[in-house]
Amino acid sequence: MKATAASLLLAAAALPAAVPTFAASFKVTLIEPADDPRLEPSRLERGWLNHPGGPASEGLDVALKDGRFELDAAGARIELTTVEVADAAAARAAAARAAKNGAAALLTDLGDAATLAVADAAPGLPVLNVGNSSDALRQADCRRNLFHLIPSERMRADALAQTLVARHWSNVLLLTGPLPEDQARSATVRASLERYRIKIAASKPFKLSGDPRERNLANPLLLTQGSYDAVWVVDSDGEFASMLPYRTLLPRPVVGDGGLVPVAWSDRFDRYGAPQVSHRMTRLEHRAMTALDWASWLAGKALIAAAVAAPKGPAAAFQKALAAADIDGSKGVQLSFRPWDGQLRQPVLLADGQAVIDMAPAEGVLHPKNNLDTLGADAPEKLCKARN
Repeated sequence: MKATAASLLLAAAALPAAVPTFAASFKVTLIEPADDPRLEPSRLERGWLNHPGGPASEGLDVALKDGRFELDAAGARIELTTVEVADAAAARAAAARAAKNGAAALLTDLGDAATLAVADAAPGLPVLNVGNSSDALRQADCRRNLFHLIPSERMRADALAQTLVARHWSNVLLLTGPLPEDQARSATVRASLERYRIKIAASKPFKLSGDPRERNLANPLLLTQGSYDAVWVVDSDGEFASMLPYRTLLPRPVVGDGGLVPVAWSDRFDRYGAPQVSHRMTRLEHRAMTALDWASWLAGKALIAAAVAAPKGPAAAFQKALAAADIDGSKGVQLSFRPWDGQLRQPVLLADGQAVIDMAPAEGVLHPKNNLDTLGADAPEKLCKARN
């Protein structure tokens, strides 16, 4: 039977709209640590809150799969390369090589020195930090081309301090671990407590040790003597903090790195389309979505938004659109980068591993321009000289 003109038109109308034949390609390089100790199998099995569940590349892959139709419709493409590095020198070389090969942006999940090495090796490229929460990278050691998807330590501490104030827990016992990063993070906690006028009832060190002479340094009953409303534990390793809830001398809540924990993401978050995001991560990577996964997923969304905004390039237009991106992170508000330190504005979740208990900014905490700027360093503090 011959096809009529009308039937041909109907068949053509049923076909999907043609995508542009020319697709602008934006090269992006993710630089990750080789032999990452955070991903050691025994640590992954424990699943401590705010610790990675896998490499940053997996969250990024989810975002790029989510955005493929949007990219196709815009006639744009993102080419992702992942490089593993052993130290800051290797990170610097990888960044320089990526810049020479035409990269439009770099992503990192590295320590402070390696992150700065990447930013300095490619000063003309935006560097998206997805895994390092160090305040120094947003303050004294900031760079004009550094953008941060993961909340800073100060943001997390402010979020928890606001939550304590909202519950009238105004007297805190502070327990701090032995690692150098514990000392730096404890100083940040003290600043947040002072900011919100929360009293430190006592401050004590703890230490997990196989030495019988030091066993009292890890004894919850001895460490938690005194009078207080809550116990704030700073434990970058995570093992002591995970064991502390329900073992304090007084029946009091544990917060910080155990008990109630401020996190960028929880797979138990059930609002604003969050379950769908977590489900896609579980379906593609066969594990729960963590804070690192969410930050790398959001970095992918920012890259896609920039490619859609400047689908034909040049790279400078893509990079300008990236810095100005207004992103839906499934947290109920649009998220954007702060111009004074490159930090992504975002709510912080308060979770205990079973549920998301609350979100910050807490109700009643206000800001003249944007309530999200009550979390972390605000513009008037001018702590990032490179962007002032």
